Amino acid sequence: MRQQWARRASLSASLKIGDHRGHCRTPEEEESYIPFAQDSLVRQWNSMQNVADDNQKSETPIQRNKYLLNINVGGKLFQIAYKVLAQYPITRLGKLALYTDPVKRLQLCDDYLVQKNEYFFDRDPSIFHYIFHFYRSGVLWVMDEMCPSNFVEEIEYWGVHLKYSQRCCRILFEEKRDELSEYLKIEKELEAELEPMESGTQFDGKFLGRFRKMVWNLIENPYSSVPAKIIAVMSSFFVLISIVGMTLSTVEEMKNKTAKMWMEQMEMVCAIFFTSEYLMRLISSSSFKNFLRAAFNAIDLVAILPFYIQILFENLDDGDMQYHEELHKVENVSKLGKVLKLIKLMRIFRILKLARHSTGLRAFSFTMRQCYQQVCCLLLFIAMGVFTFSALIHSVEHDVPGTDFTSIPCAWWWAAVSLSTVGYGDTVPDTILGRMVAFVCISFGIILNGMPISILYNKFSDYYAKLKAHEMSQSLQLSRRIRLKERVLRKFSECWRADPRYYR
Repeated sequence: MRQQWARRASLSASLKIGDHRGHCRTPEEEESYIPFAQDSLVRQWNSMQNVADDNQKSETPIQRNKYLLNINVGGKLFQIAYKVLAQYPITRLGKLALYTDPVKRLQLCDDYLVQKNEYFFDRDPSIFHYIFHFYRSGVLWVMDEMCPSNFVEEIEYWGVHLKYSQRCCRILFEEKRDELSEYLKIEKELEAELEPMESGTQFDGKFLGRFRKMVWNLIENPYSSVPAKIIAVMSSFFVLISIVGMTLSTVEEMKNKTAKMWMEQMEMVCAIFFTSEYLMRLISSSSFKNFLRAAFNAIDLVAILPFYIQILFENLDDGDMQYHEELHKVENVSKLGKVLKLIKLMRIFRILKLARHSTGLRAFSFTMRQCYQQVCCLLLFIAMGVFTFSALIHSVEHDVPGTDFTSIPCAWWWAAVSLSTVGYGDTVPDTILGRMVAFVCISFGIILNGMPISILYNKFSDYYAKLKAHEMSQSLQLSRRIRLKERVLRKFSECWRADPRYYR
């Protein structure tokens, strides 16, 4: 009676895997067989095997089938008819079936076994199942559980185009591949955001490389040591002090002589710290060109320039007081006063320095860079709404006596306020048609403002969680190196043991 062998699950009934002369396995062997996981199950051979040894092992010679092509993919044997492969001449196996030159055939495969007439390919046999089914049916199957990049790499090796798959499967597969590519791109940019701008290895072999590397770790890497963390905290503290001082300088009660003197001294201390920090970054930079191109360094420069420009203008003002007439002096003082106010206003940009040490601000900046297309689209919709509804409200309200909608530009403010659903109430329509236009404008603004919120919030929360996790991992590494709590407890225990009263 013919022995019943266990059949391995395949993609279709026409799938022929293995040779019945010694390739069949018992159910126990099938369960333990995993391609590429057990190297011992893949038979090791090459084209220079001793033919005489194999002839001694097999009493009867193996008959070759001139109509079937034997293909060994990763240790699994497949047989495909030559006429089937000839239908796809641009594929790798189609060329293998059509070529008559043995040299060209060997260039298409990884190895060739003469006595078995098998062409060996060191590829993934699990994906080749789909290639095999494509030759038999003419349709390329695409499964959701496969890795898109690995599948594309394999079909490109075999020369099979994705167009042979069904349209529905191809659309879903391309969407998944684009989504994966976008995800990998964002992950790469996020890793670049997490990593410092320069590596410590760039200082090797340079002038004062060891000293500059130490300064760079002290300024740019707050988790490298305790002094670096202290400098990062001090930088944020001085930024807040500077912003508070600029705010209090506008209060009427703080404009007396004593308060001004304290404000000037506090501004001088902050400017000295910011200047020292900027010079330390400049000294520790391995590339002066990259240093000037960095956005954070530009913010640091803008933060310290107003202080020195103010000193320069005050010195010029003193010179004018000595060499010009009284009327000319008053005009110059008035002009210099306006310029000084504008320069002092530039100190507000110091708050952007907090982005160096704030995870939330870095996540927000990264979200805006990644979602700039959605943000630009939102601004375009807002501009279209402002122009449309301002024209409509002007057309229905311009005949009303005493109306504020005398022109379309005058109605822009009302349309912008209504679209943002703020509604100050300083300008309102009087007619029924005008109120209907206002209702449509407000409804459009509610829909417009609600569209990008979910997208921006989800991406912001995702980026923030990743940045926070990276920050916590670095902080944990620093705490493990320091072990402040353990050191304090050990010191206290040593002090208690050294005290004679401890033993009483």
